[in-house]
Amino acid sequence: MVGFVTLVPALCRSFTRSPRVVLGFLLTVFVIILTPRGEILRGAPDRERLSMDDINLHYRFLNWRRRIRDVRAVHFQERYKRMLKNGDTLSYQGNSDEVGCYVAPRPLSKGNCYFEVTIMDTGVRGTIAVGLVPQFYKLDHQPGWLPQSVAYHADDGKLYDGNPVGQQFGPKCNRGDRIGCGIYCDTIEAGLTTVFFTKNGKEVGSLVFPAAAEGLFPAIGMHSLGEEVRLDLQAEWDMEEADSIMMVDSHEDDWGRLYDIRVTGTLLEYVGKGKSILDVGLAQARQPLSTRCHYFEVEIVDAGEKCYIALGLARRDYPKNRHPGWSQGSVAYHADDGKIFHGSGVGEPFGPRCIEGDIMGCGIMFPRDYILDGEDDIDEWDPLEVLPRQGEGRIQNILYLNDEEEEEEEGGELDQEHDGRKVMVFFTRNGKLMGRREVVVPPGGFYPTVGMLSSGEKVKVDLHPLSG
Repeated sequence: MVGFVTLVPALCRSFTRSPRVVLGFLLTVFVIILTPRGEILRGAPDRERLSMDDINLHYRFLNWRRRIRDVRAVHFQERYKRMLKNGDTLSYQGNSDEVGCYVAPRPLSKGNCYFEVTIMDTGVRGTIAVGLVPQFYKLDHQPGWLPQSVAYHADDGKLYDGNPVGQQFGPKCNRGDRIGCGIYCDTIEAGLTTVFFTKNGKEVGSLVFPAAAEGLFPAIGMHSLGEEVRLDLQAEWDMEEADSIMMVDSHEDDWGRLYDIRVTGTLLEYVGKGKSILDVGLAQARQPLSTRCHYFEVEIVDAGEKCYIALGLARRDYPKNRHPGWSQGSVAYHADDGKIFHGSGVGEPFGPRCIEGDIMGCGIMFPRDYILDGEDDIDEWDPLEVLPRQGEGRIQNILYLNDEEEEEEEGGELDQEHDGRKVMVFFTRNGKLMGRREVVVPPGGFYPTVGMLSSGEKVKVDLHPLSG
């Protein structure tokens, strides 16, 4: 009876995969059952024939079980092409002309409805896709390109829903970012489910998607040299925790450009390689300094390996792989050597070095008649005092140049265009003025910019320390 209960369900499950094996097994059983007992037991030759039949039946049964195991092994086997898998790390192994794709062995389910991918390296183009596909998806296509698949692409922030033409969906993703994908199991109705995507634990968006009969399988696609990700198929995503993260990460909107920098509230963390001078992590504010907001500060939370932290101002289109101060249209105070860099890779002695716990500040002394393009007319500010967070020093509000400095300006200079005018940039350390440098404002203004270059570096930024 136990054998019957075990065997019948196995036969039913295997019939759809290997009908010939199941039918052959059943035919053999019926032949033995229907053979007259007297004919089998009559004489020694018949007894030998019975023994051979038993042996043949036994081997057929073993072969049938072996085939069932093979079918199950194929059914739950991960598939990938033009990729190298080392533990939980996937790296692209193609020639950038062909897509590499990975499909997980099991679909998402109620017990495991979410997975995440951490971008370790964006490679040449950062063409990394994360999404869901059918079980036997073609491995030479990016997830989301073919029907019954959907994916969020890191290089352009677009959603691809069974179409090689994507639609704008969310922000682009860089090295260090975590892209997640999951399903809401409680929304499965009439073959439909809600698929959602996340970035760094924060939900980006969702869509209603048809659920295939065999389920939706996690998939990762890559398409350029050097791309590498870390896969976590057992990741968990908590809606309540995500809501709190969204509140903390609201400061991410303050930044217009982020390269190899992770933002968590007011904390900036370097996530680049830190192996060469080209591995600069750059964070540039969305708005330039103006007469409304002329000063910002950075606190060194962790100096990392080398404390290659730079604080300064740069033009809007500043190169992403250059430390602030190294290229034209920028000026910066570097923490590791205390030098000031003004459009050159060679710095000049300026102030003391800065270490963990120090607060570095940067601001502009605007002339009284200065109005940045696009800035509304505002009333003249009353003199204020900026109390330092540390130390005994005090910074006076030097929003405007004093009268003596204004009198020294030539009358013709006041009639110049505001873009390209000279202003005085100043730097502070722990509330004390370190020095000033006269610079020319680039078109569009000067944007607060922070650079980092060694692993482990973390800073806390306050873009509006004088507000309130």
